[in-house]
Amino acid sequence: MDIPLPYYLCLSAALFVVGVAGVLTRRNAIVVFMCIELMLNSVNLALIAFSSFLGSITGQALVFFAMAVAAAEAAVGLAIVIAIYRNKQTVDIDAMNILKW
Repeated sequence: MDIPLPYYLCLSAALFVVGVAGVLTRRNAIVVFMCIELMLNSVNLALIAFSSFLGSITGQALVFFAMAVAAAEAAVGLAIVIAIYRNKQTVDIDAMNILKW
């Protein structure tokens, strides 16, 4: 049974909206990173859906590279959050003002 393309795109858009809402409303850095990952995965879902719909492998190749970038972003972001937590004893975004004068 083949699922139509608009269903995938609606699911992808819903996941992206949830991710954006999480980034805009949350103050915990870990939760913000998880919401960014959710947005990246929603874009990956849309790329895979279009790739399957068009019968091309280009979208799948882009998803492979996007997942590699997302993994690197998560590793570096988590390392930065851990370093700031050791310095400030909090992961609250409002309290992370070490770049201000």
